[in-house]
Amino acid sequence: MTRVSRLLFVGLVLVGGLVAPSAMRRGPAPGERIPLRLTDAQFWRLAEEASESSGYFQSDNLLSNEMHFQDVIPELVQRTEPGGIYIGVGPEQNFTYIAALKPKMAFIPDVRRGNLQLHLMYKALFELSADRADFVSRLFTRKRPTQLKATSTADEIFEAFTNVEPPAPEVYQDNLRAIEELLSKKHGFALTKEDLVGIDYVYHHFYAFGPSINYSSSRGGGGFGGFVTYADLMRATDGNNGARSFLASEDNFTTVRDLEERNLIVPVVGDFAGPKAVRAIATYVK
Repeated sequence: MTRVSRLLFVGLVLVGGLVAPSAMRRGPAPGERIPLRLTDAQFWRLAEEASESSGYFQSDNLLSNEMHFQDVIPELVQRTEPGGIYIGVGPEQNFTYIAALKPKMAFIPDVRRGNLQLHLMYKALFELSADRADFVSRLFTRKRPTQLKATSTADEIFEAFTNVEPPAPEVYQDNLRAIEELLSKKHGFALTKEDLVGIDYVYHHFYAFGPSINYSSSRGGGGFGGFVTYADLMRATDGNNGARSFLASEDNFTTVRDLEERNLIVPVVGDFAGPKAVRAIATYVK
């Protein structure tokens, strides 16, 4: 199996709900019963009731370590239609797949509750941010460079943030408080103390390392260790010079933000081979 074939296989697994040929479907397609929006109560109940107990993984996995995960996107786009159900795993690479494939709803099961906490952080940041530059500013707790605009490329955005120094810890605390208040007060999610600590834990790493954060940063790897950085991932292409990252354009960003605002990206705690999570997702979308 060639490297590209392996990547394509992985991509098809990640979006398995989207690749079933329409001719093989009986009755309504999976996405046809999905509401246009979940209420806050529906979102939280679905995330909690579908979840299993948190499991172990060797890394916090705060971001992807695969530079070429976009390589499968051109073929995936050809093989699928918008409006299906996306099932992915892990951190931010899901947003890039979602932006390209435009599902009606997305589920992100992962063995660690830390991943659910990471995605709750992202949900809040998407909803709090007016555009990509605002999002990057909030994600890393860095002052927004004045020259950035709607047409800025990912290269231009991350180049502009490269030399922006981290602010005082009080600014980080203000941003963290905004995240917690949006989740707990606006949405009314019943976050546990463990969840609040977990959100602080993941968010603080983005503050501490900035756009140079990588897969090993939470293990003391900093910007070293041979892993790609967040900035690298957002600047990457699909192998055909197509900029596909969710921060490559305002359209990509807005596609993801719209789903987040409608509570249609649902993180779940569970192993793909576990007893509950994936089965619960399948039952929901039938």
